[in-house]
Amino acid sequence: MSAPRAGTLIASAGVLYGLLVAPPVTIALESSMVGHILVQLPMISLAGDLVARGLAGPSGWSAGGFNAGGIAGLVVAVFAAAVWMLPRSLDDALTSAAVEAAKFVTVPTLVGALIALSWPRAGGLVRGLGWAHVIAMQLTLGWLYLVAPVRLCLGYRLDQQSLLGAALLGTAVAVALFLVVRAFVGPSTKEPRVGEGEVNRAPGLRSASV
Repeated sequence: MSAPRAGTLIASAGVLYGLLVAPPVTIALESSMVGHILVQLPMISLAGDLVARGLAGPSGWSAGGFNAGGIAGLVVAVFAAAVWMLPRSLDDALTSAAVEAAKFVTVPTLVGALIALSWPRAGGLVRGLGWAHVIAMQLTLGWLYLVAPVRLCLGYRLDQQSLLGAALLGTAVAVALFLVVRAFVGPSTKEPRVGEGEVNRAPGLRSASV
């Protein structure tokens, strides 16, 4: 990745992160469960994603074999994301400055950055399992928030809880439909595999790679 493009990604992440930590924006997003889970958390994660891609480039992160196939990084990212979607975590983030600060540190690093660094190294099976887990988690939490007769998050009203449940179920269905359509249509271009050198892209050097 060129230095200007990497700088653009990192600068964009800084602007996005600075906007998200601004008190008016934080208060506005955390005033509803939908804004908290489906807007704020993904946006914080995106900030980490942009920084990681700017620093690591398109090939991701191997960590000397520890993250071979992107499995270790994706497992950590999935569990970290699940923690911040739990009712107790949402309540604590609203009432504790320490927990709120931890959210703004762990979500970009353990979710966004790890996904950006690990996804390029993951094979088709690992990616499929990752998407399946995301959909299953959204369906489970969506159903739980939708049918629970009492407030699971004390910081939010019951109607907001039900709205989040419906939104999570809708998101899970939308993601599943997107994957089905993509499976039948296929990507427009073939993605290069991790580790392929630039020589394969240069016509004049192609013969040297044979």
